[in-house]
Amino acid sequence: MTQLRNTVQGTFLENEPMAKHTTYGIGGPAAAYITPADKQDLASALQCAHKHSIPVFFVGSGSNLLVSDKGIDGLVFTLGKSFVNLEFDQNKVFAESGVMLGKMVKEATKRNLTGLESLVGVPGTLGGALVMNAGAFGGEISNYLTSVEVMTMEGNLKNYSAEDISFSYRHSTFRDDEIILGAEFELLEADPDSIQSEKSKASEGRKKTQPLRFRSAGSVFKNPEGEKAAGYLIDKAGLKGTRIGDAEISEHHANFFINHGEAKAEDIAHLIRIARKEVMDQFGIMLDLEIKTLGFKEGAFTP
Repeated sequence: MTQLRNTVQGTFLENEPMAKHTTYGIGGPAAAYITPADKQDLASALQCAHKHSIPVFFVGSGSNLLVSDKGIDGLVFTLGKSFVNLEFDQNKVFAESGVMLGKMVKEATKRNLTGLESLVGVPGTLGGALVMNAGAFGGEISNYLTSVEVMTMEGNLKNYSAEDISFSYRHSTFRDDEIILGAEFELLEADPDSIQSEKSKASEGRKKTQPLRFRSAGSVFKNPEGEKAAGYLIDKAGLKGTRIGDAEISEHHANFFINHGEAKAEDIAHLIRIARKEVMDQFGIMLDLEIKTLGFKEGAFTP
């Protein structure tokens, strides 16, 4: 670990509580939480970790993440503070993976470019949004993607065209052992009034349907294909307001599990197991997780 600490030029926080770096405010310590200064710094750190067989995990802003109370036995890399370059060339956009999605939407709509406005209010960084193919109100981040730059665990750069990656509902085929550095998009020019109208619709829809006043990680489960929405099923299973410790299935939106202040990861995991069991028992549907999880034993979310 000493050699790695001496290698990193950016921020290196040892035994860092992940509760400080997730929107849930939950999570035990990572062996190290690293924010590389630039590409070369990232490459050097990854090469060092690879050489010493130290497990590596990549996170964005922690907005779609549940980390175990026991923490993570490995290195957590985030590009959220250093890889934040955002450039526009007419209708083409280049954004590094640490750019917040909200900023990208704002800057695009300011230039009368359409394609991203349905994502207004979606938390997190571009990198995390691409990995999970984030979407809302009919739009997905992959819709106008043209190319992506990634780095391998050995510190090598690779480029993919949008056609090289398969995207589906809340899923992409980016490799777990590669980290997204940045991406290019080609948006469309449109009438500013129509863009603003779509943006307002998405913004108002979010305010009406989501418990934005409480700490959460967004939607816990994916919506089952061809079925009712996950939130609807959890609601109909009679689980709204179910509480374990300081964790609760939101009264406002049943697919949001909220932290009232002192919730533990195990409290959220317990609610996940309850929701999956009841929806399976009552509707014959096994819900799949949308949130990413780190540090849990296999079967931690099996009812």
